[in-house]
This record gives sequence, C-alpha cells and structure tokens, in this order.
Amino acid sequence: MNTNKEFSLKNDKIIYDITKFTHLDYPEHLAAIIWFSGCNMRCDYCYNKDIVFAKQGSITMDEALSFLRSRIALLDGVVLSGGEATAYDLVTFSQEIKKMGFCIKLDTNGTNFNTIKELLERKLLDYIALDYKAPQEKFTQITHSHKYHEFSKTLDLLLRSNINFEVRTTLHADLLTPQDINLIISDLEDRGYKNTYYIQEFLETKQNIANIKKSTIEFDKNLIQSRLNIIWR
Repeated sequence: MNTNKEFSLKNDKIIYDITKFTHLDYPEHLAAIIWFSGCNMRCDYCYNKDIVFAKQGSITMDEALSFLRSRIALLDGVVLSGGEATAYDLVTFSQEIKKMGFCIKLDTNGTNFNTIKELLERKLLDYIALDYKAPQEKFTQITHSHKYHEFSKTLDLLLRSNINFEVRTTLHADLLTPQDINLIISDLEDRGYKNTYYIQEFLETKQNIANIKKSTIEFDKNLIQSRLNIIWR
C-alpha cells in the first residue's frame, strides 16, 4: 500500500476501480465510488479481498478526475472508499473534486488519524462513515491489526467536529456476540455519540479474506440494549 505523500496525480495507479453510479452508498445523494487499493487491516469477513490485497490499482487520480468531470450535473456526490482511502494523501484530489461542485463522503476504518484531521481542517469532507470493527478486547482478533488506539482517536475527533457522520459495524455472529455489540454501544453512548448506529449483517459472497460462511449461530437482537437509534442493514 502506497503511503508516500509525494505520489503523482497523473502517474500513480492507486485506484482499483470506479463504480460509476450508486444511490445506496451516500445518503440522499447520487454518487460515484472511488475504490482505493490496499488496506492496513485484514478483517476476516471482508469481501473486498482483491482490493485489500492489491499492491496497485489500474486507474490514476488524474484519470478518475477526468471521469468525474464527465459526470458534472449528473451526479452530486463522490464516495472515497477502498481498501482504505486514507492510506493516501487525499488533499489535492479532494480539492479538485470539490471544485467540480461534488459533495464528498469518506468510508474509513479511522486508523489514519492525521489524514482525516487534515481533511476536516480543510473542510474537504461532507460526510463520513466510520467502521467500528469490534470492541477493544476483540479489535485485533477481528482486524488482524493493532490499530484500536488510532481508531479511538479518530472517533473522538469526529465527535468534537461538526462533520455529519455515522458509525457502523459489520456483524458476523461467529465473530461478534450480542455482548460485544453492547460493549460497542456502551462505548458510543459514553463518548456522547447520538447519531444512528448501523449494524450491517455479514454478506456471504464467493470469497472473503478468511473464507468464512454465513453463521449457523442465531444472533438474538433482543439482547441488544441501547438508547441509540439502531438500524439493521
């Protein structure tokens, strides 16, 4: 994964693919999705396996900007996703997107705190979807990373900011129990999170990182205790 801040908009093929149109991934917006190559996590349930393990993409930022120029007045938003988009310096890219009049949504695992902080300070983001992978005790087990502290800093940053954002968790009943989800909810409530909490159930696809199947364990939603507004996806 390229974390070099000096890459070229024209030459470095860091974008894996572009979804040209979606009305599902950016609330109340018609958008394109820019999929950045590589990720600093290896979540067992992740179905974007090819993107996560890709050492490079097939599209440069400059080429992506050219595509977006062709969508002015047809779309109103752009989603920066991956992989993990914040592994790259997104400032210049995002500035060019904003010049076209698009709103920007960032999908992130929250582990590149400084990148997100800079994007917020420059007012380049309009919406963020933050993945809360697991409670602290299971974070490394689920993500195969040691990045809970960085994620936690980002969550606090978003809570202090005026950015519109959501927190979401992918649920596989073999990996996360109702007690685990309640720990996440308790942490969010203690920090003062008042937005909707989205729980998205594991999607069984042909492949995922750990080659896991749909759980045979029934997840009892009645055990979830929360004052938050929870939406199950």
